[in-house]
Amino acid sequence: MTIPEPPRPRVTLQRLFITGLLTLLPIWLTWVVVKFVFVLLSDVSKPWVGPISQQIADSFPRSMGWFSALWVQNTIALAATLGVILLVGMLTRRVIGQRILHWFEQLILRIPLASTIYTSSRKLLEILQVKPGSTERVVLIDFPHREMKSVGLVTRVIKEEGTGRELAAVYVPTTPNPTSGYLEIVPVELLTPTDWTVDQAMSFIISGGAAAPEAISFTRAGDR
Repeated sequence: MTIPEPPRPRVTLQRLFITGLLTLLPIWLTWVVVKFVFVLLSDVSKPWVGPISQQIADSFPRSMGWFSALWVQNTIALAATLGVILLVGMLTRRVIGQRILHWFEQLILRIPLASTIYTSSRKLLEILQVKPGSTERVVLIDFPHREMKSVGLVTRVIKEEGTGRELAAVYVPTTPNPTSGYLEIVPVELLTPTDWTVDQAMSFIISGGAAAPEAISFTRAGDR
């Protein structure tokens, strides 16, 4: 006697739409981010790439007329910007590049508003490259109450005036854009340390929790 197969769930237009949407949404988000970065990089070199390309096209209209096309200008501008970035990276590793960078930083520090933005962004980028196990690490903080946690990055440890109590400045990135967030000052003993790397924390935040390690320390050792 053969056992009849269970009936298959009926495929409706709503299910097909949701399946297609969930499949295309990550691809679309990736494209939006990549396109934004590429356009941003190409816009840096466009002011001088555009006139040069147009001049070449006007000088040789038959053989090089295609040089004035917008996609050609964007490609050249992007390649030029990437070349400059690689050149700066190479020079920074050499003595002359470090001297130029030091001179540039001293110039920026003399400009009130620019110095604040430059030093703050540089410190934040340095923190994102620090490995866990040091003062700058990935932690959990109680938010909005004790039974709920938010992922944060300890950017600095300061002392409370009068008592000497250690307080941590914790940057809490938002989902799905970790470049925006808020700052919390939390007593060090109220932090829940993790063994996550910054990359793991960022993947967790950007993916809305979908990309996460199998286990995490949720309760502080003193509360267990």
